[in-house]
Amino acid sequence: MDAPELLALYERMVLIRRTEKAAHDLFLSGLVKGTTHLAAGHEAIAVGASAALRDDDYVFATYRGHHHALARGATPEECLAELMSRATGLCRAKGGSMHLTKASVNMLGSYAIVGAHLPMAVGAAWSARLRGTGQLAVAFFGDGATNIGAFHEALNLAAVWKLPVLFVCENNLYMEYTPIADVTAVARPAADRAPAYGVPGEVVDGNDVVAVYETVAALAERARAGGGPAIVEAETYRHFGHSRADPAAYRPAEEVERWLKHDPLDLARGRLAELGVEEETVAAADDRARAAVQEAVEAAKNAPPPDPREAMTDVWADGGAAWRT
Repeated sequence: MDAPELLALYERMVLIRRTEKAAHDLFLSGLVKGTTHLAAGHEAIAVGASAALRDDDYVFATYRGHHHALARGATPEECLAELMSRATGLCRAKGGSMHLTKASVNMLGSYAIVGAHLPMAVGAAWSARLRGTGQLAVAFFGDGATNIGAFHEALNLAAVWKLPVLFVCENNLYMEYTPIADVTAVARPAADRAPAYGVPGEVVDGNDVVAVYETVAALAERARAGGGPAIVEAETYRHFGHSRADPAAYRPAEEVERWLKHDPLDLARGRLAELGVEEETVAAADDRARAAVQEAVEAAKNAPPPDPREAMTDVWADGGAAWRT
């Protein structure tokens, strides 16, 4: 990866980090209703993986999915407006933080039910196989989902049919508030399960955007060539608690300090310096991201509320629920 490519990925990560910080501040200001699950610290996984994918590939995320929506082309304004229940939101105020979706770029949703989207990704991959499009489906999920039946069912069927699907585990060490290591028999909850299904299981530093890019690119090429599915276990750490209602006091202080020193943005800045990119150039990228998010916040605040007359549109195929009775 050359310097301009890496700089572009760095700026995208900063944009995501700034958007997450804005969501946090807006929540504390009472402008974001409901809960919010922030992905600050996970940016390199979304940005690195997205850079390795084609524009028409399918992406499925969890309720902690802001970074994936932004990595696939959603704007900060669309995302923040959705969190603030504005008509200009990504889902026109019908999804909120946990259901960010942008079908026009094949970002096919964020799912609040743990593991529910893994079989959906398998279905999307099967569809791509049947249509001969060469598309790939990628399901991002947390470490806790590896102990859900849907993870094993989806992985098994994908392996049996050799489907073009990647399963990317964002292992941030905690399944909500419980350390994944306390309740799982293997050290790598995703990658160590891969041999049972005869598929590759790669472990990668999820805070290194270049490492994520290279790993996903290689496995994506393999899947498109008919090699079947693979698991990527990306090791990372969330900077906030599980949700905005969680102060994360259960995490050891030394663990938090160690991971905060391994920040995805710091690692990318170090790589840029190694490539000879001047600090002023990096600072300019920071400034562009900051300005973009500031504009997005103001636009979202000033956006109109949703029209109640549209409450049932995009809910049922015919615009209403009459067919159910």
